[in-house]
Amino acid sequence: MTDPIERFMKEIEPYLIEQRRERHRYPEIGFTEYVTTYELSEQLAGKGFSLFYGTELLTSEERMGVPSDEFLKANELRALDKGVPPAFLEKMKGGHTGLAAVLDTDRPGPNFAYRFDIDALPIEESDAAGHVPAQQAFRSQVAGMMHACGHDGHAAIGLGLADYLSKEQDKLCGKYTILFQPAEEGGRGAKAIVDKGWLDDANYFLSGHVGIHDLPAGAVAAATSRFLASSKINAKFIGKSAHSGLEPNEGRNALLAAASATLHLHSISRHKDGATRINVGTLHAGAGRNIIAEKALMEIETRGETNELDAYMQENAERILQASADLYDVELELEHMGKAISTSADLEFAGVVERACASSKSLNIVPHLAIGASEDVTYMIERVRERGGKATFMIFASPLPAGHHNPSFDYEEQALMAGLETLIRTTDYLLKGDGIRAELAD
Repeated sequence: MTDPIERFMKEIEPYLIEQRRERHRYPEIGFTEYVTTYELSEQLAGKGFSLFYGTELLTSEERMGVPSDEFLKANELRALDKGVPPAFLEKMKGGHTGLAAVLDTDRPGPNFAYRFDIDALPIEESDAAGHVPAQQAFRSQVAGMMHACGHDGHAAIGLGLADYLSKEQDKLCGKYTILFQPAEEGGRGAKAIVDKGWLDDANYFLSGHVGIHDLPAGAVAAATSRFLASSKINAKFIGKSAHSGLEPNEGRNALLAAASATLHLHSISRHKDGATRINVGTLHAGAGRNIIAEKALMEIETRGETNELDAYMQENAERILQASADLYDVELELEHMGKAISTSADLEFAGVVERACASSKSLNIVPHLAIGASEDVTYMIERVRERGGKATFMIFASPLPAGHHNPSFDYEEQALMAGLETLIRTTDYLLKGDGIRAELAD
């Protein structure tokens, strides 16, 4: 007899690929995912889900790194041009993007929560002949924006999961909350969702990421080892402009202060207690070759294997930034743009996922893989744990022609199928009840 999940996977594959490619064609960066949010809501309409967006989803003041009002308004106008209804957009204005889809069966059972991030990156996508999205006509249509981290696929997996739950809802019990999160890049969006209470009653939290490890599609890590904590900082140096030939002594050079800081930031001593990272990602300064630079803006991030190690890096970074400003007699303004905390998935999930997927003909489940990066999903994992639930973050591996955050990033779309099948089979297995809950509690 045909496995019903296997049959569903064959039926859903064209839709999953279509939705991934549609998201890929129209990338939107964090807190401007207006079109994406609306189009996701349209795909979910009529499937039995209650939909929540705008300030129903997010605590506004808990968002981090929200773009300028000017940038938000420009993207809101763009969304109107793309067909987002004014009434729908009104609820999202000011960067309140993302969506929660809730299916409540009104029958006693566990509460499941799932998270899928939906934002893109400010990267110009490659148009090289060998780049599959360019070959197959789903390359980004937005200049300077690209899904270079797989979040287009995450959104598609979320829609596929919603389709499965909708079709099976008469056989289900409990509640299912699918979170389409804005602004994961830079660690900016998850905390605002957590603060709204969406994870407070979750018994099980399932999340994951496409790619990460260059392995054959179908390889899935049931859990990941520890995420690095991370802090995102903007540093603005404010000096005084002057003519570089006539009166250089009247200027106070913000560019030199920033350049000095850049070199010294990368000399922070690494720590005996674990891995640490720092990166100056951008530096913009000056107005002309014969003008003492009045302003400089740096975008910086720190990372640490623990929250304490990230705090060590952040404190030293801020000390060096201030010392560099003082050295060149310029002012310093710091803005904290995002943050992710350190945690790891519940490794107990590994055995559960392996047994859940044992009958699959296409999945190769491994217990866990290293993540080696930061993710604000950690706020969600920790909230679920605080309330007594269990949480995991999986990796849906794929061969990678280029690394994440690269203009040539892509992945095999079979990884989406692997991710969706793993989530469905694990959910189905966990629904068997108390025996599984006791196993995880052990």
